Amino acid sequence: MKREEDFKTVITLNDAISAQMVAGMLIENGIPAAVFGADSTALLNGVGNIDVKVNAADYDAAIELINTPSGETEEEES
Repeated sequence: MKREEDFKTVITLNDAISAQMVAGMLIENGIPAAVFGADSTALLNGVGNIDVKVNAADYDAAIELINTPSGETEEEES
């Protein structure tokens, strides 16, 4: 069973849709991610402090991916 310290928050957002989009992007890139804090009130109102968390071991890769502008490839970085 995973403990809370096994997970790290990579971003905190104010709406559930954005949090789900970030988690989906991470998952599509091979980084398991989960959304925390998207309870029914936040989902109904569309706002709240919602965390996207990853395994502690994936934190650096997740941060790098989140901070990479969309559409940028490794070739463009060279």
